[in-house]
Amino acid sequence: MLYIISTPIGNLKDITHRAIDVMAQCSYILCEDTRVSRVLLDRYNIKKKLISFHKYSEIKLQKKILQDLKDDKIVGLISDAGTPLISDPGQNLVKSCYKENIKVEAIPGASSVIQALVLSGFDTKTFQFLGFLSKKENELNFQIKKMLFFDGTSIAFESAKRVLKTTQKIALLDPNRNVAILKEMTKKFEKRICMKAHEMENYLKNNPLKGEIVIAIEKGELLHDISIEECVKLLQSLYGLSLKEAIKMGANLKNISKKIVYKKFKVK
Repeated sequence: MLYIISTPIGNLKDITHRAIDVMAQCSYILCEDTRVSRVLLDRYNIKKKLISFHKYSEIKLQKKILQDLKDDKIVGLISDAGTPLISDPGQNLVKSCYKENIKVEAIPGASSVIQALVLSGFDTKTFQFLGFLSKKENELNFQIKKMLFFDGTSIAFESAKRVLKTTQKIALLDPNRNVAILKEMTKKFEKRICMKAHEMENYLKNNPLKGEIVIAIEKGELLHDISIEECVKLLQSLYGLSLKEAIKMGANLKNISKKIVYKKFKVK
């Protein structure tokens, strides 16, 4: 049995009784950084072997882990903080378990994505998560457009060192868009900063941030400010939609009849 076990994102008290019980039953526990995870296990007096499992060791260790699971060993998978597999290693292992008919269970718990969403103050009905924003200029520009043109709240992880640059790019495209920064969630110096993008840019210039950062962007009106033709082409580019899919979504977003849009693109 493979257990995917959610752990606290900051405050060590934010762990479930079930997570503690399951970790105590494991033959061993896979984690990113053994030093970080040992602090948690020591807090709850869990005396289990920790094995470093990250993007550099995942492939090398997977064969042995799968064999151990077939031999009825109980293996736990945790991340440094929060829910495993969310921008963290483990997806290939889980896929392989399903292929080998090995049972997988997830122990729910803390997630910085959901924590940021509910603390943002933005719409929670529709949202997207983009993981860690790219360090590469072109990819970052693409991700920012994807967030600004999304018809809901966007959540992403960002480095404290790069958050000013990212905010500047947002402000350039839509200076009045509401942006929230959630810093050090559940920790002693937790802070929520929320203001318009151009205001956030000025704030960050004078108040450099440290610590773990999650950025949230509120739904805006950019899609409603462009023509239906531009909207369709943009949706195709950002989300890899077919022309018909983009027309359907664009017509819905701009409250226009699909038939009218089909005619504009000469689609039958």
